[in-house]
Order: sequence, then C-alpha cells, then structure tokens
Amino acid sequence: MHTTTNLAEKLGGQEAIGQIVDDFYQRVLADDTVNHFFAHTDMQKQRRHQTAFITYALGGANQYSGRSMEKAHAGMNLQPEHFDAIAKHLSEAMAASGVSPEDIDGAISKVETLREAVLYK
Repeated sequence: MHTTTNLAEKLGGQEAIGQIVDDFYQRVLADDTVNHFFAHTDMQKQRRHQTAFITYALGGANQYSGRSMEKAHAGMNLQPEHFDAIAKHLSEAMAASGVSPEDIDGAISKVETLREAVLYK
C-alpha cells in the first residue's frame, strides 16, 4: 500500500520547517533589499507564523489561522524584486537543510502562487 507523503512531511514536518525558517530569516535579515520590511517586526512571532504558514502551504496542517496574504502585506508596496529575493532565500535555506532540488521546486511553485496576493499592496 502506497501512502502519499505531502511536501511538509517530506521536508521533516513542522520542526524541520522551523529550522529552515530560522535559516531563511538569517538570510533575509542580511539582505538590504528586503530586511527593512522587518525593521519593526517581532521576529520570534514572525518565525512562528511563517513556520505555521509554510507547513500549511506545503500540505502539512489542516488550517492556518493567520491573516490573509493580502492583509499581511498591506501597505508594504512589495515589488517583484522583493518577492524574488524572498523566494531565493527560501530556496537557499531549503537547499542548506538538504532538501532535494525537486522538492525545492515544488515548494517554490507553491510560493509562486502567492505572488499576486502580496505584490503592490
């Protein structure tokens, strides 16, 4: 019997995703093109939200109770280069954790579906 493993489980579940998120934010906060968006952010809370969201987005949890993508990014006026930088940092953080290129592509494809919801808000 074959059971389908969702991408979140394949990456190691919420704990492993939390480690990826920590690495991701180290990369983001070191990047002057995007770090100013987090200047007044409670990063501990942000990491928890992002871990829950990514786990949910990759099929690992039944629900996500955070704000909508549009509301979470309102007033930021994010541009394509900002979105691209975030996606790149997420890819690199996943690669550093040993995630396969195929699974990184799958995850980034999911993230890519959010582009319209976060840009120019």
